[in-house]
Amino acid sequence: MEYPSRLIEQAVEEISRLPGIGKKTALRLALHLLKQPEESSERLAHALVELRTKVQYCRQCHMISDEEICGTCKSAYRDHSIICVVEDTPDVLAILSTAQFNGLFHVLGGRISPIDGIGPDQLRIDTLVNRIKGGSVDEVVLALSATMEGDTTAYYLTKMLRPKGVKITTISRGIPVGSELVFADEVTLGRSIQARTEVKD
Repeated sequence: MEYPSRLIEQAVEEISRLPGIGKKTALRLALHLLKQPEESSERLAHALVELRTKVQYCRQCHMISDEEICGTCKSAYRDHSIICVVEDTPDVLAILSTAQFNGLFHVLGGRISPIDGIGPDQLRIDTLVNRIKGGSVDEVVLALSATMEGDTTAYYLTKMLRPKGVKITTISRGIPVGSELVFADEVTLGRSIQARTEVKD
């Protein structure tokens, strides 16, 4: 595509590097920014620079944070005896959005994947073990992807944590609400049957 301005082309190139944004969407965003007051673009630029230079990771759970220890870890309203282990920060946000979990989190920073050259040493497993050694953790919930890599990571963590005397649980996996049984894949359907729960009055 031929652009009327080198600056527009430059903006489109940078915006289109973002995931899920193609050249057409990037052009639409760039033209939208041009129509806005200059202060609007300055606020956006400032927010992005602040995001890149000031955001850090919680020293305890490794979630994105503004401070050395994140608000979730410092919260007196959360149950500090339960830690939910996830792969990355978006998983934390997804679980928080359910409002069904009131414990703490631990972000591994990925999952074991020998094909991709990612082993246990590349993940934040040592700090998880150290948190459990403190003796205040009663349960570890493994909330990992339902993939071969996720299952491998869960198996490894179970082997590592079982000797620590902590209860290890995993999230249930099954048929999504609102979906037809016939469209479920065999693995999901099988896990749903295995993780069945008792029907109570």
